[in-house]
Amino acid sequence: MKNIFYRLGAAALLSSVFLFSGCEPEFEEDITVSRGPLDLSKYVAVGNSLTAGFQDNGLYLEGQVYSYPNILANQFSFVGGGPFTQPLFTNEQRNGSGYIRLTGFSSTGLPTTENVTTNLAVTGMGADGKTPLLTKFTGEVQNLGIPGIRMKDVVTPGYGFNNPLGFNPYYQRLLPNEATPAGGLLPYVNKVASVKGTFFTMWLGNNDVLGFATSGGLSPITTDTEFQSALDAMMAVLPAQGVVINIPDVTSVPFFTTKATALLMSQAQAANAKLYITTGAGAVREAKATDFVLLTSTVGTPEALPGVPQPVPHGFSPFNPLRNQEVLDETETAAVKAATQNFNTKLSAAATAKKVAYADMNAYFNTIKQGFTLNNIAYSPAFVTGNLFSLDGVHLTPRGYAIVANNLISTINSYYKANVPTIDVTQFRAVLIP
Repeated sequence: MKNIFYRLGAAALLSSVFLFSGCEPEFEEDITVSRGPLDLSKYVAVGNSLTAGFQDNGLYLEGQVYSYPNILANQFSFVGGGPFTQPLFTNEQRNGSGYIRLTGFSSTGLPTTENVTTNLAVTGMGADGKTPLLTKFTGEVQNLGIPGIRMKDVVTPGYGFNNPLGFNPYYQRLLPNEATPAGGLLPYVNKVASVKGTFFTMWLGNNDVLGFATSGGLSPITTDTEFQSALDAMMAVLPAQGVVINIPDVTSVPFFTTKATALLMSQAQAANAKLYITTGAGAVREAKATDFVLLTSTVGTPEALPGVPQPVPHGFSPFNPLRNQEVLDETETAAVKAATQNFNTKLSAAATAKKVAYADMNAYFNTIKQGFTLNNIAYSPAFVTGNLFSLDGVHLTPRGYAIVANNLISTINSYYKANVPTIDVTQFRAVLIP
């Protein structure tokens, strides 16, 4: 099947929001669209921040509109797919949880950002005194992407309720206030079951390793038993048709690649110094190219040291090494890769057992490490300029989400022998350069 592209302008897409009404698709000649054996009358999207449309370190209206499930639902509509409801922020609260935007570049060429703090959907603070509460969204929704949720969390009662234990404000936003099984104590897996969908996508498991990786190994990786038990519970309530999406290699994203360790080691050497890190075991040692310095690290920032007349760049001395939370050392990296492979094996087995499609997003993300070209546009994991990843270095841009949607459509078409059309990804933005 040839690709079918729709001329959907960004403004039209945002204004029509979900039904994408008023956009006339243009088909290539001799192309027939078909849903094949698929029942797309009620699509439910199960997942975490990537499913919700999280980008630029926040969840806000534009990201929700350009989420890959919303793009998929639009494409499904051309082959008989039903309506798709998302828990959208209103236009008055369009900036949702808040996010970061690019303001320019420093004299050294590094991007500078600022926090967006207007038109938020924040209504107060949770019982823990530090987690913002978000405006409630009542009614049934089909995009159940919950930023921060792990596979292990899907069976946890009270995960979304306003208490200091297991509190997730993005899930709490979708629940009643009452602390009852039907209200605030409703486990996520039960929420998914209540939708009674006919087709699903499930992209869960990323956070079971990502939290460990982005914290430099401070947050634990989910155990095998926890992962398998929660996965079994989730697969049991999902519709008979759908796609299980596996976990990408987190070290392929800009959060881990932008401050390239080998380059930092060369810079230290040029300053007659060496780069030092604190490992997860608490030891201070010279950095290796197999360690990952995180995007949030303050490496290179001048710091005063006792008895030293001039400030020393952070990390360039064993007396001011990079802190554990600034680095994913090679031992921690090996643990991340092993857990990712293990969890993906479980996800693949679950898809096979349920006889649904399996999208190998891990293999796909690995192809972007060296970059690729699509429609004569270059893509790579480069921070800001690579067109794929947003300003938090982990989540995608609208165009990145559109590319993921097309990849999933290809998987769906191949497995179910359908002809769901793809979408023109150039109609979606990458990082906005001021």
